[in-house]
Amino acid sequence: MSPPRTAIGLRRDLELLEVLRSPEATWGAGLSVTRIAELTGREKSQVSRALAGMREEGLVDRDPETLAYRCGWRLYALAAATGESRLVHTASPFLRRLVSQVRETTHLCVLRGLSVMTLLTEASPHAFRSLGWEGSVMFASQTSAGRVLISDWDDAAVRASFTDESLQRAPRTQRLRSVDALIDELHRIRATGYAKVEDELEEGLVGVSAPVRDFRGRLVAAVNIGAPSSRLQHQLDAAGRLTVRCAAQLSHALGYASASRLHPADQAEEASTPQR
Repeated sequence: MSPPRTAIGLRRDLELLEVLRSPEATWGAGLSVTRIAELTGREKSQVSRALAGMREEGLVDRDPETLAYRCGWRLYALAAATGESRLVHTASPFLRRLVSQVRETTHLCVLRGLSVMTLLTEASPHAFRSLGWEGSVMFASQTSAGRVLISDWDDAAVRASFTDESLQRAPRTQRLRSVDALIDELHRIRATGYAKVEDELEEGLVGVSAPVRDFRGRLVAAVNIGAPSSRLQHQLDAAGRLTVRCAAQLSHALGYASASRLHPADQAEEASTPQR
């Protein structure tokens, strides 16, 4: 039985999108209707009509001057949502295991502009815990997770995004009050593999965070532990090392090749982790 006409139309639209994500399109300024027709072997008029409809839905964009087409905003929005959904789904068992090791609340955080947002929280068994973090947004320089998420920025990018004035508007408890101090801290994070804060976000609270990378090696998230200083401060660096291990195992699950250099015992433990 032949496929329905809607399936044929969808297949043809996907063919156009595949062309628009090719190196020729992404490295240049997009592709003209004529070039797209050549690459797909279709009539120029058919391609033009299809692209016009896809443009109305935000699936493709057209440059107003060159009239060249490239992938549209809606595709990127869908890709971001899909990527974060997979990230949360994959991260959950790793965060639960970290909670069982440190018996403190853990979070999965991502960067939103210059702010950090919590995507997922796995609560500790303690009666006192950090509540209501999922969906919360905080300035990146003020938290250990935010500092981790910008730790791979070069110095020029940090100076272009932060100013001494903006850092000094933070609460007085904040330790980093200049761009130079922030840059020094990011260098330290890269050297140790994790960030830590003590009584900066709120008096009596401490935290550690480590970076998560995807299959491209891009820093996409941070694993964070937050707890009262009375429980965690005396073992904060040990918690930091456990967070690094958790983040490395999660990165490995996301396809990050360098994370495959985990200790064999870590690889075996990661491989046995149940996925939900």
